[in-house]
Amino acid sequence: MILIRFFGKKIGILFLSLFLVASLTFLLLKIIPGDPFAQEQAVPEEILKSMYKHYGLDKPWYEQYVNYLKEIITWNLGPSFKYEGRTVNEIIKEGFPVSLTLGAEALFLSLSVGISLGSIAALYRSRWQDHVCMVIAVLGISIPNFILASFLQYIFAMKLSILPVARWGSFAQSILPAVSLAALPTAFIARLTRANMVEVLEQDYILTAKAKGLSTTKTLFKHVLKNSMLTVITYLAPLCSAILTGSFVVEKIFGIPGLGGWFVTSITNRDYTVIMGVTMFYSTILMTSVFIVDLIYYFLDPRIKLVYENGRDEHPS
Repeated sequence: MILIRFFGKKIGILFLSLFLVASLTFLLLKIIPGDPFAQEQAVPEEILKSMYKHYGLDKPWYEQYVNYLKEIITWNLGPSFKYEGRTVNEIIKEGFPVSLTLGAEALFLSLSVGISLGSIAALYRSRWQDHVCMVIAVLGISIPNFILASFLQYIFAMKLSILPVARWGSFAQSILPAVSLAALPTAFIARLTRANMVEVLEQDYILTAKAKGLSTTKTLFKHVLKNSMLTVITYLAPLCSAILTGSFVVEKIFGIPGLGGWFVTSITNRDYTVIMGVTMFYSTILMTSVFIVDLIYYFLDPRIKLVYENGRDEHPS
């Protein structure tokens, strides 16, 4: 019963969030001056009117809004205004696998390197290893990914000729963009891991385990890491958001034919259907990732069950 209450509340928040995103996206596109065909030069007024009618832009805004919601519910996102013969569903199907591959590589790097740096910093607190790891983390937070991407291209592609400078198709071409995309979340994960591990290492049960002769390795993996990962798991949803939205810029720099490139181009072209479709697609992924993380957190943190047993919906402090 507790799980059903928790599950129902999160599902409700998920759909409400998606509805608000859809409504806000539609409203903003209508408020901003101009339209998808404003840049067309020397087009007769009759042809423009025909184009507006063909795409339904001649209808009142509330009818367009209702049709837009119907398209989202049926996931038939309509044709692109600028790419003749292409639908938004086809654009997503073509571009997202590339973005997903790049995002998966960046996510793997972020988690593996971030947790490793944070663990080393915590185990060697106040020593030179700790300082080195935290300096790396500060650099990862301070340097924007587009600056890092250009720097990596200059050093590893242009000067050393170790890796390709751009494009997509091989694993070697994915290394530099994945590193550029993973730098910021890696730094955050390293700092989170270090802070949590330092706190856990000072707990009485850890001191008791050490006093009983439990090896450092067993103590680390059986007790410390397990209890330090709750905050990192909570960060997974914002991490997915950072990687997906950050990929827009990185994909453009490296000439990667991912969904981010389509999205940036659609904004420039005022391609309404592509903007709204890609926004809702990414929003659905991000909201679903938040929902999955909440479920994982529910099973890992017994305090949440206690909160729902007591009839309160606040997240435990």
